[in-house]
Amino acid sequence: MNELVVIPYTATSISIIARIIFMYLLYTKKSTNIYSLIFCILNIFSSGMWIYYSFNKYDTPMIVRSSIDLSLLTISATYIIRNKVIDKEVAIEPQ
Repeated sequence: MNELVVIPYTATSISIIARIIFMYLLYTKKSTNIYSLIFCILNIFSSGMWIYYSFNKYDTPMIVRSSIDLSLLTISATYIIRNKVIDKEVAIEPQ
């Protein structure tokens, strides 16, 4: 049973790495994609629910994963919204 302890920590690490890759691609592409924003918002709610569940189950790996995921997704959503606002301002400015 002790060998299974490694699985949640490995899954947590993979999830965090995947989220950082998503953020890097988001930053390099300067995305204002509505689907990226919807993805972030849905995952923010999901991470919030996982945090609540994990605290009730005293599941440290899930608490860590969900907390970091929630933070990174909030940063990503803020970045997408910021890019949307900048794109709209540029489109409105007279040339």
